[in-house]
Amino acid sequence: MDLAAFRASISAPKPPALSPALRALWLDAQGNWDGAHDAAQSDEGGAGDWVHAYLHRKEGDASNAAYWYRRARKPVCRTSLDEEWAAIADALLKGEG
Repeated sequence: MDLAAFRASISAPKPPALSPALRALWLDAQGNWDGAHDAAQSDEGGAGDWVHAYLHRKEGDASNAAYWYRRARKPVCRTSLDEEWAAIADALLKGEG
């Protein structure tokens, strides 16, 4: 699946088969922050930590986000939330997470 197909799937009532980190991004795009947070938290690897960081940045909790960026071994993001969401989704879809 590429980023365009992933974005298109967001209008569906249920997500396609996805990793927990991608499922978290899918839920976030549907406006379900709590569900996204639960999905990210269930993935205890780098990908889940990266999405977890993004979610706390979106929430406005910069210190918690910084913690999760460190765990994910990613720099704190300074782009827009939309750009970060797309960059994470694209990287994870390409297996680069």
